[in-house]
Amino acid sequence: MADFLASINYNAWVLPVLLALPVLGALLVWSHGALAGSGESSSMTARRMTLWILIAEFVLSAGLWWSLDSASAQWQAVYDRPWIEAWGTRFTVGVDGLSVMMVLLTTFLMPLAILGGWTGVRSRVHSYHALMLLLTTGMLGVFVAKDLFLFYVMWEVMLVPMYFIIGIWGGERRIYASLKFFIYTMVGSLLMLVAIVYLGIQAGAPAGRPTFDYDAIMALNLAPTVTFWLFGAFFLAFAVKVPMFPFHTWLPDAHVEAPTAGSVILAGILLKLGTYGFLRIALPFFPGVAMYPWVRTTIIVLAVVGIVYGSLVALVQPDIKKLVAYSSVAHLGFVMLGIFALTVESVQGALMVMIGHGLSTGALFLLVGIIYERTHTRMIDAYGGIARVVPLFATILTIVALSSIGLPGTNGFVGEFLVLVGAFRTYPGMTVISATGVILAAAYLLWAVQRLIYNPLDKPANAALKDLNWRELGLLVPILAGILWMGVYPRPVLDRMEASVQKLVSDVARNAERQQASMMLGGQ
Repeated sequence: MADFLASINYNAWVLPVLLALPVLGALLVWSHGALAGSGESSSMTARRMTLWILIAEFVLSAGLWWSLDSASAQWQAVYDRPWIEAWGTRFTVGVDGLSVMMVLLTTFLMPLAILGGWTGVRSRVHSYHALMLLLTTGMLGVFVAKDLFLFYVMWEVMLVPMYFIIGIWGGERRIYASLKFFIYTMVGSLLMLVAIVYLGIQAGAPAGRPTFDYDAIMALNLAPTVTFWLFGAFFLAFAVKVPMFPFHTWLPDAHVEAPTAGSVILAGILLKLGTYGFLRIALPFFPGVAMYPWVRTTIIVLAVVGIVYGSLVALVQPDIKKLVAYSSVAHLGFVMLGIFALTVESVQGALMVMIGHGLSTGALFLLVGIIYERTHTRMIDAYGGIARVVPLFATILTIVALSSIGLPGTNGFVGEFLVLVGAFRTYPGMTVISATGVILAAAYLLWAVQRLIYNPLDKPANAALKDLNWRELGLLVPILAGILWMGVYPRPVLDRMEASVQKLVSDVARNAERQQASMMLGGQ
């Protein structure tokens, strides 16, 4: 396969095509709606067009699995062209071991999200699917951008479609949820823009015009006081997106009010943009600040508080969708713990939790959406004993719940185990406290599963529920395969990220010592 990909010069064109194809697809779907109207036949055509475009995206991106040189920590599949030359911006994209799995996770989940909302979205179908395609480009663009201005543009591109997806096709409180999501994210984004512009001007000062090239900015030697302010700007943007405690309050509202596909994308991909930002920008650019004792300890404490808080709040939720939303706060706390513990094992574990959470929580939201379409309620107490009438649904829900709590043999175990093992070396006390999150996850998810499907079947209306159909099985089985594969044999995934993780950890540790030494000298 690698030889075939090399023969067609795959790495030279794959990333720009992955970014351009959804944009062209969005124009095609929207144009079809404008010309053909909004009838059922036209709507079905829009769904099919979007699905096939996103399947093509996944097939094209799958070649990155074989073409990536896992022994190299350098940028690969780089595409570099002039963009806005007067501003010093270039259209430069590439992938490495940190980003390639995020790209594959995105292209894997997007067609499944479309299938998950196949019957749930009935109005403005063409606009909905065009926005989903634009959202795909924005998310992929963040993961592959090698120019910081391009990174910011893509960051904003994916914000706008999600705002409309929640605000138009969401639940009863959709306007409130979409505005809250937009305001929280926009405040952090504007501060990040200021920081990016400052970095671009400083990096381009010798040439007399800005440059936003990743490597040029990495080489900057900034004053200690300036790095604290810049790190703070990026930290706020990324912490809101994760979301870290206490910046998380937009998430439950957005999850609950979003349509099923929106919830899947929020949990599966969008939250990972924040943690990816820490790995790609905040730590490598400002290691002296990120690893400064009180800064690092504060972030670790907030991560552990998020794990325990998210789990405790999930434990008392009567709404199954809100329960899953708060579980995301806890899971992303493990990611932040792994990142700032800064060992090879903990960072690899953080990446594995990012991928595993995307699969498990994405599947949970799909299952919630499936049962909601049948009953029009998300209240846990409205169910009970439905395993007797929907055994396929009950079986898959149980497997996905077990993976989410980290059962050995599933994806959840690998990531959390690596985070805990790696973090124990640098923060043993905080790691022991965070381990209680695993116990609490078992409590809130297993208790919810028991009340949903294993209690007595005492609601007459539930006796007539229909089990999963072929479309629903078709979108859940690939996720189950990923859950079990990553749990039983995670080595191929770990291999592809190992070189980049080792380089990140060693570079951040070395540069942190150098920058902190200069801070101390500057303060004398």
